[in-house]
Amino acid sequence: MPLQNQPQPLGRPEPDPRLRRHRGRPAEPAGVEAQEPWHALPAPEVVQRLESSEAGLSAEEAARRLQRWGPNTLAIAPPISPWKILVAQTKSLVVGLLFGAAVLALAAGDIVESVSIFVVLLVNVALGFFTELGARQAMEGLRKLQVPTARVRRDGQELTVPAAELVPGDLLVLEEGAAVAADARLLQAADLRTLEAPLTGEPYPVSKQAEAVEAATLLADRTSMVYQGTLVARGHGLAVVTGTGAATEVGTITDLVRKTEVEKTPLEQRLDALGRRMIWLTLSLAAVVAVVGIARGGSWWLMVETGLALAIAAVPEGLPVVATITLAVGMHRMARRRALVRRLPAVETLGSATVVCTDKTGTLTAGEMTVTRLVTAEDEVEITGAGYAAAGELQRNGQALEDPTTVPGLEEALCAAVLANRARVDAEGVVHGDPTEAALLIAARKAGVDRADLLSIFPETGELPFSSERMLMATFHHREAQEAQGAQEAQEAQEARTLVCVKGAPGRVLDLCGRQLTAAGEQLLEPEERQRLLDANEALATEGLRVLALAQRRLPAGSPPPSQPVHDAAVEKEVLQDLTFLALAAISDPPADGVADTIRLLHEAGVRTVMLTGDQRATATAVAEQLGLLGPDDELLGGSDLTGLSAAELARRLPRIGAFSRVSPADKLSIVDAFHERGEIVAMLGDGVNDAPALKKADIGVAMGGRGTDAAKDAASVVLADDRFQTIAAAVEEGRVIFDNIRKFIFYLFSCNLAEVLVLLLSVLGGLPLPLLPLQILWLNLVTDVFPALALGLEPAEPDVMGRPPRDPQAEILSRRFLLQVLTYGLLLTAVPLITFQWALHIWSLELAHARTIAFMTLALTQLFHVFNARSPRAVLFNRRLFQNPWAWGAIALTIGLQLAVLYLPPLRQIFDTTPLGPQEWALVLIASLLPLILGQGAKGLRRRSD
Repeated sequence: MPLQNQPQPLGRPEPDPRLRRHRGRPAEPAGVEAQEPWHALPAPEVVQRLESSEAGLSAEEAARRLQRWGPNTLAIAPPISPWKILVAQTKSLVVGLLFGAAVLALAAGDIVESVSIFVVLLVNVALGFFTELGARQAMEGLRKLQVPTARVRRDGQELTVPAAELVPGDLLVLEEGAAVAADARLLQAADLRTLEAPLTGEPYPVSKQAEAVEAATLLADRTSMVYQGTLVARGHGLAVVTGTGAATEVGTITDLVRKTEVEKTPLEQRLDALGRRMIWLTLSLAAVVAVVGIARGGSWWLMVETGLALAIAAVPEGLPVVATITLAVGMHRMARRRALVRRLPAVETLGSATVVCTDKTGTLTAGEMTVTRLVTAEDEVEITGAGYAAAGELQRNGQALEDPTTVPGLEEALCAAVLANRARVDAEGVVHGDPTEAALLIAARKAGVDRADLLSIFPETGELPFSSERMLMATFHHREAQEAQGAQEAQEAQEARTLVCVKGAPGRVLDLCGRQLTAAGEQLLEPEERQRLLDANEALATEGLRVLALAQRRLPAGSPPPSQPVHDAAVEKEVLQDLTFLALAAISDPPADGVADTIRLLHEAGVRTVMLTGDQRATATAVAEQLGLLGPDDELLGGSDLTGLSAAELARRLPRIGAFSRVSPADKLSIVDAFHERGEIVAMLGDGVNDAPALKKADIGVAMGGRGTDAAKDAASVVLADDRFQTIAAAVEEGRVIFDNIRKFIFYLFSCNLAEVLVLLLSVLGGLPLPLLPLQILWLNLVTDVFPALALGLEPAEPDVMGRPPRDPQAEILSRRFLLQVLTYGLLLTAVPLITFQWALHIWSLELAHARTIAFMTLALTQLFHVFNARSPRAVLFNRRLFQNPWAWGAIALTIGLQLAVLYLPPLRQIFDTTPLGPQEWALVLIASLLPLILGQGAKGLRRRSD
């Protein structure tokens, strides 16, 4: 077929103006107008506009174009260096405040406190650095989509060139198994099918043709185009390159990913806000104490030292490191449940998700085509089982069908499905070829029909390959004449020597059928019977099933079997007539096991699931309805619907939209932006290159670990190792547990630190002796902050963790109710050591150092017992939860041991100016320190009973 009527010579004097616009612009990598509707132009016109010909470009012209437009490579940003990742770990306001406090402590001579704060900071930074070191390569996967070499026609000769040297106008030779190296307009296509899943999300081979399509056709339906990064699954073709580098569809996605900023997670935003508040609070408290103390005649240096100690006491040193370790522990918990976390703050973000946007194929569905029904001329047979395992059976009217021959046309239909087939399924269930054809093979196996056995009886002699024009495929099989006893049997054997097996679109196949196979044999296909079969096809299609028609024909005796392959239109027309209809095969990609239950679980937890797919509207609607994503008042939007929809209108309609079909990468970004506009926390699930921008834009990007592309994994924060949708629900649960635990240890840290601050502040304001020395306060602040708080980060899940709605995305950690609880418990923890201090001084008349030791131990034990108040909103003392966190008991034991060391080891006793306590004094300390615990647990029990 000529590429154009009159091939133009290279370098003609009047080039197309679209091409001329790029001359003299070597900085423009796109080469040709990226928005040109090449798919809608006739092939000869495309060749003419690109100044190419049947012989392709000359080597000199290709070199000139390469110089002008640059190499066929993607402009991918380099990965973030380890140094930048390290610096990023130090940008938290809380970390900065702690660093300043450590420097001030060092300047004031508090070496122990200064070193301890520096150690905490180093641990925090190191944990975050090593966790994220390999997880910030957001663009590396896109490099792997670039093809190393390409087969082209230049100067009339076919040769292999580096793919980076392709230019617009090159003639690209497409062969089965080869990767497409650039975007190109098809000029010739012979049974050409490409796998475009990385680009469009559709997992099945797409038939291609050279004929132009409408200009408004969506990307997934542009059958006249092939795209960089896709794979030729079948057939061969010739195409002219229309776009290279950034002008390709993959290049457009690359640009979207590069321009999409990684936004801070809700947890990061909340901790930053918390840090800003703490800075002002800390500086104010330190200034008040220092000024008041000096005004009352206190030692200038002692008051400055006390103000410094109070400032450091107000800052929970354990907050950054405990938050980091809690997230790391959550990361390991998720890993055990098959969710691999690549960015620590993302662990908690899943727990705050309000919307899960997910792909369909292979995520909500099994990703494996399955023949579920065969509708013959007079009967209907159901087929059980799913996927590419041969487990299952044929049933009629709910009963197992032992013998397929009892249903007229069934055995013949299965044979046609197996013979008109190019797929292969190995013993491990791995599919080689078209998944739809593989599903037909498995259906036949369930009935005991094997392709190899049939081919030994009916060897194939020719093929009429599938094309989008003819909408079917046919194979020809020759069988040697069998020995027969009588003349009639010999004639039947001779007539059965050549068999034509046909598989294709129901409407097309039925048009070619003049007969149908019934219990009475081959009968004429009357108009009303034809309409009945067409109606059956429509009914199956509305269920979201893909339908194929199966037919056969026995060529007249003496007709020579067509040879391989068949390209003669006359032979095709002669052979494909008066076919005998056998059956309709209904094929589904069924919902994956447990997906519907998981969607219901997420719904009960207040998390919406919205499906985003590249499938057709009918299929998407059927699957969404099966899974409960579309209710009576819900709607499905297609990619074409989004084109004329403003961002505000989309955001307004989102609550009633349960699914989107035929969406592009840009559409997915718009959808995520619209959800953000509504204040939603979005988790985005995807596996293809087309998903990468949305995965990066979403609050939490979740990629599939098994079938996901490298681009999707690198853009995501979480990777599901098992590709199961159920894993996302487990990850949401873990995320909620993590946030609950973060709130628990923040509550514990803030109430304990408030008590330490108030003990000093009230004493200074009241003109009383200091009940604690600055070094004692700093010791308590360090010891009781880290170990018990860390144990709280390991608390098990609350019973209602998935039975309550997500928290308000705009809600702060320090809500009014939360602050009231912190204040209430902080006052309790403050009162106890102040009372024991005054009791020791005025009732027992102990020396100041002795009384300070009693206050020191009382505050320490009070804070340790307070762990039980922080462990749960419910009372824990008298139920099984008391013993469900052994880490809490271990932290208490360790901290008590350290406190006893400060009291009874002479070197530490001298440093901290403490005095050993006697039995009576210990009794006072224990009774006093248990009071906040008893009051807190009692209040929780009463509140629970009233609820």
